[in-house]
Amino acid sequence: MNPNSPKRQHVLERTRNIGIAAHIDAGKTTLTERILFYTGMIHKIGEVHDGAATTDWMEQERERGITITSAAVTTEWWQRAEEGTVKLFPEQKQRINIIDTPGHVDFTAEVERSLRVLDGAIVVFCGVAGVQPQSETVWRQATKYNVPRIVFVNKMDRTGADFSRVFDEVKDKLGANAVRILIPIGAEDQLIGQIDVVNQKAVYFSDDDRYGSTYTIAELDGALKDIASQAYDELLHAVADVDEVIGDKFVHEEPISLEDLKMGIRRATIANKLIPVTGGSAFKNKGVQYLLDAVVDYLPSPLDIPPAVGMNPDNEDVKIEVKTSDHEKFVALAFKLWADKYVGKLIFFRVYSGVIKKGDTVYNPRTRRAERVGRLIQIQANEHKDIDACYAGDIAAMVGLKNVTTGDTLAAEKYDVVLEPPTFPEPVISMAVEPKTKADQEKLAIALGRLSEEDPTFTVKTDEETGQTIISGMGELHLEIIIDRIRREFKVEANTGAPQIAYRETITKPAGGEGKLIKQSGGRGQYGHVILAMKPNEKGKGLTIENKVIGGTIPKEYINAVIKGITESMTNGIIAGYPVIDVHVDILDGSYHDVDSNENAFTMAAIFAMKDGFKKAKSILLEPIMAVEVSTPDDYQGDVMGDLSRRRGQIQNTESKGKLSIVHANVPLKEMFGYSTAVRTLSSGRASYAMTPSHFEQVPNNIVEEIVSDRLG
Repeated sequence: MNPNSPKRQHVLERTRNIGIAAHIDAGKTTLTERILFYTGMIHKIGEVHDGAATTDWMEQERERGITITSAAVTTEWWQRAEEGTVKLFPEQKQRINIIDTPGHVDFTAEVERSLRVLDGAIVVFCGVAGVQPQSETVWRQATKYNVPRIVFVNKMDRTGADFSRVFDEVKDKLGANAVRILIPIGAEDQLIGQIDVVNQKAVYFSDDDRYGSTYTIAELDGALKDIASQAYDELLHAVADVDEVIGDKFVHEEPISLEDLKMGIRRATIANKLIPVTGGSAFKNKGVQYLLDAVVDYLPSPLDIPPAVGMNPDNEDVKIEVKTSDHEKFVALAFKLWADKYVGKLIFFRVYSGVIKKGDTVYNPRTRRAERVGRLIQIQANEHKDIDACYAGDIAAMVGLKNVTTGDTLAAEKYDVVLEPPTFPEPVISMAVEPKTKADQEKLAIALGRLSEEDPTFTVKTDEETGQTIISGMGELHLEIIIDRIRREFKVEANTGAPQIAYRETITKPAGGEGKLIKQSGGRGQYGHVILAMKPNEKGKGLTIENKVIGGTIPKEYINAVIKGITESMTNGIIAGYPVIDVHVDILDGSYHDVDSNENAFTMAAIFAMKDGFKKAKSILLEPIMAVEVSTPDDYQGDVMGDLSRRRGQIQNTESKGKLSIVHANVPLKEMFGYSTAVRTLSSGRASYAMTPSHFEQVPNNIVEEIVSDRLG
């Protein structure tokens, strides 16, 4: 049965949902801008460094020249039929939905939620810097969601660009089964085109004022012919190894047409067995059109990927297959919320099956409530176009739903199905925030509520001891942008305290704990008694609880109250009141009173038992450790390493790339505040660095006292 509704403009087979992801400064936004230009979506190219890029539309993005929020755009592409070259879908209108994601580690949640709903990705690497830490993070995120990808080695016009080196790094550092399909011809200021490996042709881009929209296709000769021939052999062998159809033909020495080979590359890429690699320069307009052809040829349509699998919210073991078709029941995933000053709360969603029309009612299986869709909007970065209907495979936004959070499933009425939501990392840094005037108190609360709704890695809580409002996020820049948005978008001036670090506590040895609550004050008293044992859990396992009570010494109806007490006690450790992680607790024994026992008494008794256990189980304080990578000219390597050591950093290794030294170190987050200024001063502004959260480690004793007195002082 044809999965397409007769009313839809773009059939599913000719739809591509792709993301553009990479390390900061690899050129993702510039590439998106060129794609929009060549597809006719914009008629003038805006540059990031001029603050005029289409998808970087927030003021904060334009000022800093970085992407902060993932922007969605929809465009169309026709593969041009060209003599002497084979393309899989020539002269067919393809719809491409693109999400340009941030590269800065502080906004990793934006990448995570985008990759969760995309079918394919272009991963961009800088031709000079190659594989950097954040590109490794993005790669892991794409692998987690099984997203097929194409690599674009960008900035091949820059001094020091080396396509072969980056290609080797993609294979070695990322473990990718990479194959070259478009090899740059020349590099630096001699970059003139690409070798099309499959078609064995040269594509030369003209340097006229039409932004490289004109190019010529020529035969290969000399050294280029040798490079192309060797790359073709490697490509053919790689496809034959992972694709059954091509493998059979190869073994039986049957002829393999270019169309066969392209179909083989397509199958292997979609199955995540092969990564096609292309190279060029988005800024110099060289290689973008053929990259778009590769997106259409090799990345999947919504029909090429396995159907999404949901589950029944009442029984997680019941799996429900969500088929990609307009004729099935409506199911979508709300992957992002955005407060728009003109239309109110925008809910970005990806439709997995069925059709949604303006004015329809959608059901949220989490809240078990149905709400009406006010408007459906096609997003073009910050421009909105109203549409009447949204079909399977589409990405759009809706207005009108109130009770929705990131990761919610939206479904047809009374259809209980929950899709896997994206997962988000824990915030690592906190600071206190308060309005400058009492009158702004309420406005600040509204602003923080809105922003935490939008961003799952930004949390707001009130410190019960001090009454302060504490905001937490992924890094200094993250919180700086949040404060800036509060000022500009919500017109609230706020004071902030120094950033605080999200320390954790844990235990290091097994111990028992006992807690009793006995209160007699005339009338009904309170009685609860809990005995438990605790031991350190595996790293990252969190809290696990096992009920080992026999003989009803704690009645069944009070076990949940005990579990509640155990869980509550994990929010405040005994060293400095930080959350406790990675503990296994066995509930062993206790006693109860026929009249005086109640749930509250057992919850309190469990909390006392846990505190008792923490004291005996040798609690320690843990701090977040960052993986730091500094790229510095060789002359400053010694100074940089010395400075990192003074910051309690452990140097992991160093490597050379041309005249640059790359220093890898693990450094406590506490010591990294203000590092950007320090590293600039050390290197006369010539070094750059990136850091990503790595793990938690024990805090040295001499520093524990300092932290405790700061926290409790």
